Amino acid sequence: MDSVDEILGELPLPPYITAEDVTFAVGAVTVHAAQQWPVGLRCRNDRAPHPCRLHRWGRQVLDQRGLTDCQIHALIAEQNAPQR
Repeated sequence: MDSVDEILGELPLPPYITAEDVTFAVGAVTVHAAQQWPVGLRCRNDRAPHPCRLHRWGRQVLDQRGLTDCQIHALIAEQNAPQR
């Protein structure tokens, strides 16, 4: 865990996971994806050690919603697909 994570702690989860929360969570997981650096995996967005706070929050929201890894990957692929 990064020193900032130790100071700030985890982001609070919403009491009820709504469809809007799922949309935000997919965005967080997508934007804060892992990227390989010489020092190891880092968040592509903020360069914090991966998984960063927002990535962890997004995964927790999606897990609490009951989505499987396959469903999460499909949502991420859908968000990354080029718009027509």
